[in-house]
Amino acid sequence: MILDKIIKHQTQLQACTKCSQMIQPVITGTAVNASIMLIGQAPGIHEGKIKKPFGWTAGKTLFKWFESIGVDEEGVRSQVYMSAVCRCFPGKNKKSSGDRIPNKIEIANCKEWLEKEYQLLQPKLIIPIGKLAISQYLQAKKLDEVVGKQFVIDTPHLQVDCIPLPHPSGLSTWFHTEPGKTLLTDALGLIKKHKSWQNL
Repeated sequence: MILDKIIKHQTQLQACTKCSQMIQPVITGTAVNASIMLIGQAPGIHEGKIKKPFGWTAGKTLFKWFESIGVDEEGVRSQVYMSAVCRCFPGKNKKSSGDRIPNKIEIANCKEWLEKEYQLLQPKLIIPIGKLAISQYLQAKKLDEVVGKQFVIDTPHLQVDCIPLPHPSGLSTWFHTEPGKTLLTDALGLIKKHKSWQNL
């Protein structure tokens, strides 16, 4: 069964120690056979204690967005596969506020796990959250260029719809002001209309 393979995959992932600068534990979402994948950047410092993705302040905002289109936090966690560009806490940014952005080697190391999830799940919709996650699928200099739109990702490993969202960080003002506020509403509307979301 696919679910058994996902559980085995997550067990192997949780034992990963490839990146010396990353701070464990490895954070994974619920092992669920889902048609939607949510891709975050990397867990924050609190997620390591709670041991689930988007388990702190940014998560509260994110789940309010999803609740506004009909699915509460429990529903999302139990029916959407929650993944990330990197699965361990990168540490704090020493030069500014916020967390350190994972480097290219760390992203490449974790990409192998992400690609395995594509193979297992064969998702119909990917929702990348924030600039780093969006950049793994789309080329854009600004969020304005991609948020509020739906794309088709067509690669040898992945054929899937993609609807980006901004990162719900408390440090971000983008989605509180225009055009971000309207584009976020547009993006959530596209997710709500997507067949995979309607099947939740």
